[in-house]
This record gives sequence, C-alpha cells and structure tokens, in this order.
Amino acid sequence: MKLADGIRKHGFRKWYERELLQSHAHLVLTFLCAIGLFAAFEGLARSPWPGQMSNLVTLACSTVIGIWALRRYLYLLMKAETVANQAECPHCQTYARFTLVHEDRAHEDVDVQCKKCEHRWHIGL
Repeated sequence: MKLADGIRKHGFRKWYERELLQSHAHLVLTFLCAIGLFAAFEGLARSPWPGQMSNLVTLACSTVIGIWALRRYLYLLMKAETVANQAECPHCQTYARFTLVHEDRAHEDVDVQCKKCEHRWHIGL
C-alpha cells in the first residue's frame, strides 16, 4: 500500500503497525524456507540417487522463496522505520499526530501538518 493511501485510510500508527506485521510475516516465511532447505539437504544425504529429484526441487524452491522473503522483509522494515523516524514534529516534538497536506505519488513522499502546533514538514522515503 502506498504511504499516503495507507496513512489516509488507517492513520499513521495503524499504517506503521501493518507494515511491521507484514514485514515480520515475510521473516516467518524466511524461517520456514530455511527449515525446507535443511530438510532437503538431509533428504539428499539419505535417499538413493533416483529419488533425489524432489529434494532438489524443494532445495531450489526454498532457496528462491527464502531469498525473496528475506529481501522483502528488509525492504518493508526499512521503509516503515524510515517513515517512523520522520514522524515527529520538528517544532513541538509530538510523535505521529499529523494530517496529510500534500502527496507526491511519483516519489512516494508526503507533506504533513502537526495537529498540535500546525507546523508543516516533509516525510520522504
């Protein structure tokens, strides 16, 4: 979900929570793929040569999906943390209490205004 759309629909705190949950779901998938890798390696060591094709397929699929899931986990986590580090009003230090003023869809950046002191600042990825 785009930054501006997620904040507009759910609010910043819910958007941030959802991003963290989604990223950690990818981390769980990475661990499941690691288990699949270990199982495939053990199967390769114990089964005769003609029966190893399913272990090789499991090994390849677990590797590809695991690398994708790890990269997705890191991307989503860094995106959420980058935005969260910019969510504090520079004027009154109020955290995550702002409204969207303007959005740049091309760069996924937003301009926000503090609900407490009405100071405006930029949040960007």
